[in-house]
Amino acid sequence: MAIQWFPGHMHLTRKAIEERIKDIDVVIEMLDARLPGSSANPMLAELTRQKPALKVINKQDLADPVCTAMWLAHYNATPGVQALALDASVAAPVRALVAACHALAPQRGGMAKPMRVLICGIPNVGKSTLINTLKGKRAAKTGDEAGVTKLEQRITIADDFYLYDTPGVLWPRIIVAKSGYNLAASGAIGRNAFNEEEVALELLDYLRQRYAGALEARYKITGVADSTDEALLDAIGRKRGALQSGGKVNLNKAAEIVIHDFRQGSLGRISLEQPQEFAQWLAIGQKLDAERQIKKDAIEQARLIRLKKIPRPQLEREPRNRDDADDEVSD
Repeated sequence: MAIQWFPGHMHLTRKAIEERIKDIDVVIEMLDARLPGSSANPMLAELTRQKPALKVINKQDLADPVCTAMWLAHYNATPGVQALALDASVAAPVRALVAACHALAPQRGGMAKPMRVLICGIPNVGKSTLINTLKGKRAAKTGDEAGVTKLEQRITIADDFYLYDTPGVLWPRIIVAKSGYNLAASGAIGRNAFNEEEVALELLDYLRQRYAGALEARYKITGVADSTDEALLDAIGRKRGALQSGGKVNLNKAAEIVIHDFRQGSLGRISLEQPQEFAQWLAIGQKLDAERQIKKDAIEQARLIRLKKIPRPQLEREPRNRDDADDEVSD
């Protein structure tokens, strides 16, 4: 089942960004280092496409460093984009953001032309933690649940450097099915919008193929690579005591354990996607979305014809055979 989450305040955030972007010099989009492709918001890309962009790959301390290097190379090879990786809670690397913004907009600076930076990203990606680190005090609310920030905030980093913090925002429809599961696993989607067991099974499917050793070390089980996702979730539940009466595993509880361990980094440094495989997922999603739109348009056209809102399409009558064609010519 496809996972979608676009509550009302996200629609308002979209409108606010459309208005704010007119006065912005640099756009910082924060990405989750464990899922950079899935956490890159296509709606934000459309809204901010004419502005210099800095991709901040956050939570690198939780991600596979090899995969993070791949994503940095990918984004830094993209025209008009710079990228850097950091852990938003560590002050020294974060300071590089200010220098990067000045490099992207060298004409801005000083009291006459203060730097105006919009910082945006998906929910729970670490924007507020980054702002607090830059500011040196608690300037923005933080939390481990999606949707903590609800309103835009202007935060003064220096006398000539303003940050505009926006609420975390997804996009109206996620067309890459794998992205929905990865976003849910990371904590970017409200917990009422997905089924924990489904998300945990998708997560385990990827981890047993790429990080079997991490699962075996964490849960003290063997044969992970050769197991099915369902059997693996059951085994984890038994190892961690997620049992119901009669010794049956509480799969929902086991799923919560797996998702929690991933989010906290208890499984080790793990990434859920690489640039090449995400490009493949995106291509499949775009193809399916195009097919869906064709079907949707056909249904809508049929509805309008039925309601006589538009005329029925005029179909050219094909001659049934050569004699008929000859008759039409002679007429």
